[in-house]
Amino acid sequence: MAKGIKQMQDQLRSVDLVVETRDARIPLSSINPQLEQIIGSKSRLVVYNKTDLAPPEIEQAVQREMAKRNQRVVFTDANAANSIKRIMNVAVDIAKSDPVKYPELSVMVVGMPNVGKSSIINALRRVGVGRGKAASTGAKPGVTRAMSSKIK
Repeated sequence: MAKGIKQMQDQLRSVDLVVETRDARIPLSSINPQLEQIIGSKSRLVVYNKTDLAPPEIEQAVQREMAKRNQRVVFTDANAANSIKRIMNVAVDIAKSDPVKYPELSVMVVGMPNVGKSSIINALRRVGVGRGKAASTGAKPGVTRAMSSKIK
């Protein structure tokens, strides 16, 4: 884990937006306190994935709490294109806010194990550029164990 954190810290220098993926079914348990320190003041979007599997009242409670913290949050189902477009819209808004600073937006997807990071990456690729899987996924935990490089 220390190796992965070191790699993440090294790559964060070249990242414009951090997409922190959490599990909507367990909103508190899927928070990684180490990420708070590592990400620091980087632009961040918290994505609660697997909303199709979570009780609907969780979304409202989390939305209220995140609004108090002035934190951008999106609830998604990685299998639904319209919810993935919400992530893309936030990224586009950031890029449009300062086109000189962001001629090309670089995004890093992070989160605890089994929250759907690879599913989010694959969905962004599928919806955004119309290409197939970039990261392997599976029903068993730990299918994707390594950090990858840039994916278009």
